Amino acid sequence: MRPIRLIALLLIALPGFADDPRVELQQIVTGLAAPVAITHAGDSRLFITLQRGQIVIHDGTSVLPTPFLDIRSIVLCCGERGLLSVAFDPRYPENGRFFVYYTDREGDLVIARYNVTADRDRADPNSGVILLEIPHRQFSNHNGGQLAFGPDGYLYAGPGDGGSGGDPNNNAQNLNSLLGKLLRIDVSSDRAEIWASGLRNPWRFSFDRATGDLWIADVGQGNWEEINFQSATSRGGENYGWRRMEGTHCFNPTSGCAQPGMVLPVIEYDHRAGACSVTGGYRYRGTRNFRLRGMYIYGDYCNGVIWGAVQNADGTWSSRQLFDAPFNISSFGEDQNGEIYVAAHSGTIYHLVDTAPQLPKRRAVRR
Repeated sequence: MRPIRLIALLLIALPGFADDPRVELQQIVTGLAAPVAITHAGDSRLFITLQRGQIVIHDGTSVLPTPFLDIRSIVLCCGERGLLSVAFDPRYPENGRFFVYYTDREGDLVIARYNVTADRDRADPNSGVILLEIPHRQFSNHNGGQLAFGPDGYLYAGPGDGGSGGDPNNNAQNLNSLLGKLLRIDVSSDRAEIWASGLRNPWRFSFDRATGDLWIADVGQGNWEEINFQSATSRGGENYGWRRMEGTHCFNPTSGCAQPGMVLPVIEYDHRAGACSVTGGYRYRGTRNFRLRGMYIYGDYCNGVIWGAVQNADGTWSSRQLFDAPFNISSFGEDQNGEIYVAAHSGTIYHLVDTAPQLPKRRAVRR
């Protein structure tokens, strides 16, 4: 079967680029059950997290018939619950350890460590060791769900604020709660700490593989979606504002909400045109698509729009639409080489590429 190709033209010039990219989504696999995360383990394979409790491997040609990990018996799905992500230890080739984030049968958030078997395509489902449990039974939404290792070797996790609407328990601003935070975990000692606060439901964050900077996409309440930026030089402690702020706007209280030291997002957008829930992505550092280099690529779950953001000369960021996908964008992912993939929650994984022709080389002119 020939791959489905979805093509959209970017008609507005992007700052800092000599010509416009023409973004295309090339289908690599379909028929999956609710994919919610895509990552790699330092090799050419793609590991795809399925919300009901499995991780499957795409080997570059097809999805292997046997899941890498199957823990459906201990995972509560669905809605915003389920098996939500996987992260591989920086020393995975040596120690075979990886970490998963899921909601257990009681509705609590769990971060657990597992081990691969002698077969590199199979993990041991009985090797699970729980590192952290966070109570989350009161409401079913805002589970967060991202795991990623930072350049410092620590494991970062992003629990949501506990659910409902408007953070009724004020968890995000309460430093005695792990909800609504960005956590940093020392996996050598299983010690967790609050790294940042004031988050509502961080649905996908990523580290820039070139600079180590952190990008956090935080799902908004009813009006604004936001993306926060944290420099690689940060020592932690940032407060990203929720529930006092929704994006750059007052939420609760409705006035006088900004506090000294509160960090505002670098990108925000409203809910016009069917947008409702940001899906965070990656700053493109691959080599295949030179027009996308340095661009932060992200999208919206509800309306399927994919944007690319570039930094202006004054340090601010501007976004332009790259693509309008006819599906719900559940996640973006990176492969070993920094190429970007897109997951449709309905079951398809796409490779994001720029198909615009390369610029012709300029001939030297003698004067």
